[in-house]
Amino acid sequence: MRTEISTAAAFVTRLLRAAGGIGEEQLRCFRECLQEALREHYKHHWFPTAPTKGSGYRCIRINHQMDPLIGKAAAMIGLSHERLFQLLPSELTLWVDPFEVSYRIGEDGSICVLYESPQPGAKASKALESRSSCKEKWRTGRSSPSESYNMMTVSS
Repeated sequence: MRTEISTAAAFVTRLLRAAGGIGEEQLRCFRECLQEALREHYKHHWFPTAPTKGSGYRCIRINHQMDPLIGKAAAMIGLSHERLFQLLPSELTLWVDPFEVSYRIGEDGSICVLYESPQPGAKASKALESRSSCKEKWRTGRSSPSESYNMMTVSS
């Protein structure tokens, strides 16, 4: 859980850094506060033996409303929801699951994988092929080729 949460918090922090106007010390504090909020939120909703279980609960979402976990971390460094909406994409979905962290910017954007790791005791290709979660519904829920999703993966 530590790597997945760290990856997710670092990604949101990079988005804030790229937008500019926030000091490095504030960004460090934001990242640490977000990691702690995610750890606490996911504490009883993390199932490595069934990675898709609870995936909707672990989804971080900005959709014209600020995700409360991001809002909580931002409040710790004095950023308002209004300022966050100026700095972050208005449509952002971030899935934090055991063995995989992925995101999508915009409703029709590509789903990009930030982190993936094979499940212990499973072949990597079989483990990733057999997974089904809310991300899969987004990928396969469209029938038009022009609306299909591309994947960009980064493995570690």
